[in-house]
Amino acid sequence: MRRRAALGFAAAALLVAGGARAAFPARYAPTQVQPTGAPQRYEFDLTAALARAAREKKRLYLYLGAVDCPFCRKYEAFLERSADELVAPFAKDYIVYDLRSSLSVRQEKLFFRIGDKVLSYTDYMRSLGDERERQLVYPSVWLLDAKGKPLMQMPAGTGTFETVPEQLEILRLEQ
Repeated sequence: MRRRAALGFAAAALLVAGGARAAFPARYAPTQVQPTGAPQRYEFDLTAALARAAREKKRLYLYLGAVDCPFCRKYEAFLERSADELVAPFAKDYIVYDLRSSLSVRQEKLFFRIGDKVLSYTDYMRSLGDERERQLVYPSVWLLDAKGKPLMQMPAGTGTFETVPEQLEILRLEQ
């Protein structure tokens, strides 16, 4: 029993350390964004994402996941299982950006850059009018237009949009 537990812990450690399968599924063609400035601050530069969205006339699906987040793995597994039904609707209107983090990153260390402007997590959430400004939750999703404006208030955390019909409603911006 101890050996099995040790093997399980070792596998989990490799998953977290290597990031293997700890990401938005590849079939959705996500652009993975690593933060700069770690470990003092984790700054995600959204400038290129917004420029690309404007160029391609698409929306942004920003996904903030943590490599060591069980709820993130659950959502990512749902996306992988549902890829046959969801990849085309995602690709039609959205460009997926996978912002990589970890559960140890608290909101006071999280920053977002757009051009020359850098906002703390709280200020970024306020600028979006996001009701979750008081608390960082993994996973988090933001749907933005090409100017960085939010398209709808998104749920966060476990148990949200984990069925194909729910995910399709989100993509269609149905409240």
